Amino acid sequence: MSERNTVLRSVHDLGLAAWFGGSLMGAVGLNGAARSEGRTADETSRIAGAGWAKWTPVNALAIGAHLIGGAGLLAANAARVQTQQGVAASTLAKTVLTGAALAATAYSRVLGKKLELATSDDPDDLEKAVNHPVALDKARSHLALMQWTIPALTGAIVVLNALHGEQQRPLQQKIGMLQRATSQVPMPHFNHYC
Repeated sequence: MSERNTVLRSVHDLGLAAWFGGSLMGAVGLNGAARSEGRTADETSRIAGAGWAKWTPVNALAIGAHLIGGAGLLAANAARVQTQQGVAASTLAKTVLTGAALAATAYSRVLGKKLELATSDDPDDLEKAVNHPVALDKARSHLALMQWTIPALTGAIVVLNALHGEQQRPLQQKIGMLQRATSQVPMPHFNHYC
C-alpha cells in the first residue's frame, strides 16, 4: 500500500529539523548569550543580530528544503490523503501550521532587520532604520515573543509529522480507508407503513 519516498522524506524532515532546531537554539543559546554579553540593549541587539544574520541563509535553505519535500510527499500521497480517514485533516492542520511558521519567520526577519539597522555603526544603516516601517521598541518587544513562537509552531509540525508516520502504517491505512469508504456509503431510508 505504501511506496518509498526516502529522498523526499529526508529533504522534508532535514529541512524541518534545521528550522525547528535553529529557531530553538537561537532563542535559548544565541539570544541568551547576547543578553549575557551585551552591556546595553543596542549591544545585545547587535550581538544577536550578527548571529541571526549568519543563520538566515541556512534557515532559508532549510525552509525551502522542507517545503519542496512536503510538496513532493503530498503529491506522492495524494490518493492516501483523499481515501484514508484522518489524513486530509492532519494534512490541512500541518499546512496551516507551516503557513503560520512561515509568516512568523518572515515577520521575525523584518523585526530583526530593524534592530540590525538601528544598532549599526554605519550612518547609512541608521538612515535606513529611520525609514523602516517598524518602531525600534515594537521590534524588540515583538521579537521577544516571536523567538518562542517559531519553535512552538515548528515543534507542532514535528508532532504532526509523527502522526503522519503513524498513519502510514499498513494497518492504519486499511482501517482509515475502510472508515472513509463506509462514511461515503449512503444509508438506506426505510419508510414504515402502519
